[in-house]
Amino acid sequence: MHRAFRFKQQAVSALAISAFLFAAGSASAGMQLSGYGGFQGATGGNVKTSDGADFDPDWSGKSFKMPPYFGFRGIWWLDDFGKSNWGVSLDYSHAKVYGNLGNTPGWSHFEFTDGLNMLTLNALYRFQDPSRNWTPYVGLGAGINVPHVEVTRASGTTFDYQFGGASLQAQAGVSYQLSQHWSTFVEYKGNYNFVNDVSIDSGDTLKTRVFTHAVNFGVSFNF
Repeated sequence: MHRAFRFKQQAVSALAISAFLFAAGSASAGMQLSGYGGFQGATGGNVKTSDGADFDPDWSGKSFKMPPYFGFRGIWWLDDFGKSNWGVSLDYSHAKVYGNLGNTPGWSHFEFTDGLNMLTLNALYRFQDPSRNWTPYVGLGAGINVPHVEVTRASGTTFDYQFGGASLQAQAGVSYQLSQHWSTFVEYKGNYNFVNDVSIDSGDTLKTRVFTHAVNFGVSFNF
Protein backbone atom coordinates (compact mmCIF):
# COMPACT_ATOMS: atom_id res chain seq x y z
CA MET A 1 0.00 0.00 0.00
CA HIS A 2 2.85 2.39 0.83
CA ARG A 3 4.45 1.80 -2.58
CA ALA A 4 1.13 2.52 -4.31
CA PHE A 5 0.68 5.63 -2.18
CA ARG A 6 4.11 6.96 -3.15
CA PHE A 7 3.42 6.30 -6.82
CA LYS A 8 0.10 8.17 -6.72
CA GLN A 9 1.64 11.05 -4.78
CA GLN A 10 4.41 11.33 -7.39
CA ALA A 11 1.86 11.19 -10.20
CA VAL A 12 -0.13 14.14 -8.79
CA SER A 13 3.06 16.15 -8.25
CA ALA A 14 4.26 15.35 -11.77
CA LEU A 15 0.95 16.52 -13.26
CA ALA A 16 1.22 19.91 -11.55
CA ILE A 17 4.92 20.36 -12.32
CA SER A 18 4.47 19.39 -15.98
CA ALA A 19 1.66 21.91 -16.36
CA PHE A 20 3.82 24.74 -15.05
CA LEU A 21 6.85 23.74 -17.09
CA PHE A 22 4.63 23.89 -20.17
CA ALA A 23 3.44 27.36 -19.14
CA ALA A 24 7.00 28.55 -18.52
CA GLY A 25 8.08 27.23 -21.93
CA SER A 26 5.40 29.42 -23.51
CA ALA A 27 6.56 32.54 -21.64
CA SER A 28 6.35 35.86 -23.44
CA ALA A 29 6.19 39.52 -22.42
CA GLY A 30 2.78 38.80 -20.91
CA MET A 31 3.72 35.78 -18.80
CA GLN A 32 3.60 35.54 -14.97
CA LEU A 33 4.56 32.70 -12.67
CA SER A 34 3.15 32.97 -9.14
CA GLY A 35 3.19 31.23 -5.78
CA TYR A 36 0.80 31.83 -2.90
CA GLY A 37 -0.42 30.74 0.52
CA GLY A 38 -2.92 32.10 2.99
CA PHE A 39 -5.96 31.38 5.11
CA GLN A 40 -8.17 28.60 3.71
CA GLY A 41 -11.44 27.29 5.11
CA ALA A 42 -14.05 24.83 3.89
CA THR A 43 -17.78 24.18 3.94
CA GLY A 44 -19.98 21.88 1.89
CA GLY A 45 -22.76 19.39 1.59
CA ASN A 46 -23.40 16.14 3.41
CA VAL A 47 -21.17 13.11 2.99
CA LYS A 48 -23.03 10.08 1.64
CA THR A 49 -21.65 6.55 1.34
CA SER A 50 -22.95 3.62 -0.67
CA ASP A 51 -23.55 1.63 2.53
CA GLY A 52 -26.06 4.20 3.82
CA ALA A 53 -24.10 6.75 5.89
CA ASP A 54 -25.35 10.34 5.49
CA PHE A 55 -23.89 13.07 7.71
CA ASP A 56 -22.77 16.70 7.84
CA PRO A 57 -18.93 16.67 7.93
CA ASP A 58 -18.69 20.21 9.34
CA TRP A 59 -15.53 20.76 7.27
CA SER A 60 -12.61 22.88 8.47
CA GLY A 61 -9.39 23.93 6.73
CA LYS A 62 -6.54 24.35 9.30
CA SER A 63 -4.40 26.14 6.70
CA PHE A 64 -1.13 26.13 8.63
CA LYS A 65 -1.19 22.60 10.01
CA MET A 66 1.32 20.45 8.13
CA PRO A 67 1.18 19.98 5.22
CA PRO A 68 0.11 23.65 4.77
CA TYR A 69 -2.25 25.16 2.22
CA PHE A 70 -0.42 26.56 -0.86
CA GLY A 71 -0.73 27.07 -4.61
CA PHE A 72 1.07 27.91 -7.85
CA ARG A 73 -0.16 29.42 -11.09
CA GLY A 74 0.99 30.54 -14.50
CA ILE A 75 -0.80 33.45 -16.20
CA TRP A 76 -0.50 34.36 -19.86
CA TRP A 77 -1.78 37.90 -20.45
CA LEU A 78 -2.81 38.14 -24.09
CA ASP A 79 -0.47 40.99 -24.98
CA ASP A 80 0.79 39.08 -28.03
CA PHE A 81 -2.57 39.86 -29.66
CA GLY A 82 -2.39 43.59 -28.90
CA LYS A 83 -2.43 45.26 -25.50
CA SER A 84 -5.10 43.31 -23.68
CA ASN A 85 -6.69 43.17 -20.25
CA TRP A 86 -7.58 39.50 -20.75
CA GLY A 87 -5.50 36.57 -19.61
CA VAL A 88 -5.53 32.80 -19.17
CA SER A 89 -4.21 31.02 -16.08
CA LEU A 90 -3.38 27.47 -15.12
CA ASP A 91 -3.80 27.22 -11.34
CA TYR A 92 -2.82 24.40 -8.95
CA SER A 93 -4.00 24.54 -5.31
CA HIS A 94 -3.14 22.17 -2.48
CA ALA A 95 -6.19 22.78 -0.26
CA LYS A 96 -7.04 20.72 2.83
CA VAL A 97 -10.25 19.72 4.54
CA TYR A 98 -10.87 18.01 7.86
CA GLY A 99 -14.13 16.31 8.80
CA ASN A 100 -15.50 16.70 12.32
CA LEU A 101 -15.16 13.19 13.78
CA GLY A 102 -17.99 13.88 16.23
CA ASN A 103 -20.38 14.07 13.27
CA THR A 104 -19.27 10.84 11.58
CA PRO A 105 -20.85 7.39 12.14
CA GLY A 106 -18.04 6.34 14.48
CA TRP A 107 -15.13 6.94 12.09
CA SER A 108 -11.74 7.54 13.74
CA HIS A 109 -10.12 9.48 10.86
CA PHE A 110 -11.66 11.50 8.01
CA GLU A 111 -9.60 14.04 6.03
CA PHE A 112 -8.50 15.19 2.59
CA THR A 113 -5.31 16.76 4.01
CA ASP A 114 -2.49 15.63 1.78
CA GLY A 115 -4.50 17.69 -0.53
CA LEU A 116 -7.88 18.32 -1.94
CA ASN A 117 -5.69 19.03 -4.98
CA MET A 118 -7.25 21.24 -7.66
CA LEU A 119 -6.01 22.06 -11.17
CA THR A 120 -8.09 24.66 -13.05
CA LEU A 121 -7.94 26.61 -16.30
CA ASN A 122 -9.22 30.17 -15.82
CA ALA A 123 -10.09 33.32 -17.76
CA LEU A 124 -8.86 36.52 -16.05
CA TYR A 125 -9.64 40.19 -16.58
CA ARG A 126 -7.50 43.01 -15.14
CA PHE A 127 -8.46 46.67 -14.73
CA GLN A 128 -5.22 48.36 -15.81
CA ASP A 129 -4.35 52.03 -15.38
CA PRO A 130 -0.81 53.10 -16.45
CA SER A 131 -0.80 55.88 -13.85
CA ARG A 132 -0.84 53.47 -10.86
CA ASN A 133 1.11 50.44 -9.65
CA TRP A 134 -1.89 48.50 -8.37
CA THR A 135 -4.27 46.54 -10.61
CA PRO A 136 -7.55 44.86 -9.62
CA TYR A 137 -8.49 41.63 -11.39
CA VAL A 138 -11.21 38.97 -11.46
CA GLY A 139 -11.35 35.44 -12.81
CA LEU A 140 -13.55 32.41 -13.48
CA GLY A 141 -12.59 28.89 -14.43
CA ALA A 142 -13.03 25.15 -14.14
CA GLY A 143 -10.94 22.02 -13.84
CA ILE A 144 -10.54 18.88 -11.76
CA ASN A 145 -10.00 17.90 -8.14
CA VAL A 146 -7.85 15.00 -6.91
CA PRO A 147 -8.43 14.38 -3.19
CA HIS A 148 -6.15 12.32 -0.98
CA VAL A 149 -8.91 10.24 0.59
CA GLU A 150 -8.21 9.40 4.24
CA VAL A 151 -10.93 7.38 5.97
CA THR A 152 -10.50 5.04 8.93
CA ARG A 153 -13.52 3.17 10.27
CA ALA A 154 -14.23 -0.19 11.88
CA SER A 155 -14.38 -1.98 8.51
CA GLY A 156 -11.01 -0.73 7.22
CA THR A 157 -8.75 2.14 6.14
CA THR A 158 -8.48 4.18 2.93
CA PHE A 159 -5.36 6.29 2.30
CA ASP A 160 -4.76 7.19 -1.36
CA TYR A 161 -5.14 9.74 -4.15
CA GLN A 162 -8.24 9.45 -6.32
CA PHE A 163 -9.96 11.43 -9.05
CA GLY A 164 -12.84 13.31 -7.43
CA GLY A 165 -14.52 15.20 -10.25
CA ALA A 166 -14.98 18.78 -11.41
CA SER A 167 -13.81 21.95 -9.65
CA LEU A 168 -15.30 25.40 -10.37
CA GLN A 169 -13.23 28.46 -9.46
CA ALA A 170 -13.87 32.18 -8.90
CA GLN A 171 -11.38 34.80 -7.71
CA ALA A 172 -10.97 38.54 -7.24
CA GLY A 173 -7.89 40.40 -6.09
CA VAL A 174 -5.41 43.24 -6.43
CA SER A 175 -1.80 43.02 -7.62
CA TYR A 176 0.91 45.60 -6.87
CA GLN A 177 3.90 46.09 -9.19
CA LEU A 178 7.12 46.25 -7.16
CA SER A 179 9.55 46.41 -10.09
CA GLN A 180 9.77 45.49 -13.76
CA HIS A 181 9.78 41.77 -13.01
CA TRP A 182 8.27 41.40 -9.54
CA SER A 183 4.79 41.99 -8.17
CA THR A 184 2.75 40.90 -5.17
CA PHE A 185 -0.96 40.26 -4.79
CA VAL A 186 -3.79 39.60 -2.35
CA GLU A 187 -7.00 37.91 -3.43
CA TYR A 188 -10.07 35.94 -2.47
CA LYS A 189 -10.39 32.55 -4.20
CA GLY A 190 -13.25 30.06 -3.95
CA ASN A 191 -13.55 26.56 -5.41
CA TYR A 192 -16.65 24.38 -5.54
CA ASN A 193 -15.63 20.73 -5.81
CA PHE A 194 -17.74 17.76 -6.84
CA VAL A 195 -16.22 14.71 -5.10
CA ASN A 196 -18.10 11.83 -6.70
CA ASP A 197 -17.99 8.15 -5.79
CA VAL A 198 -14.42 7.89 -4.52
CA SER A 199 -13.59 4.42 -3.24
CA ILE A 200 -13.33 3.56 0.43
CA ASP A 201 -12.85 0.19 2.13
CA SER A 202 -15.07 -2.88 1.68
CA GLY A 203 -15.97 -1.90 -1.89
CA ASP A 204 -17.99 1.10 -0.73
CA THR A 205 -17.93 4.59 -2.24
CA LEU A 206 -18.24 8.13 -0.86
CA LYS A 207 -19.51 11.33 -2.41
CA THR A 208 -19.79 14.92 -1.19
CA ARG A 209 -19.52 18.55 -2.27
CA VAL A 210 -16.75 20.73 -0.82
CA PHE A 211 -16.51 24.51 -1.09
CA THR A 212 -13.04 25.83 -0.23
CA HIS A 213 -12.60 29.56 0.30
CA ALA A 214 -9.28 31.30 0.82
CA VAL A 215 -7.62 34.69 1.25
CA ASN A 216 -4.34 34.36 -0.61
CA PHE A 217 -1.11 36.34 -0.38
CA GLY A 218 1.38 35.77 -3.18
CA VAL A 219 4.36 36.86 -5.25
CA SER A 220 4.67 36.86 -9.06
CA PHE A 221 7.63 36.93 -11.43
CA ASN A 222 6.76 38.78 -14.63
CA PHE A 223 8.48 37.98 -17.93
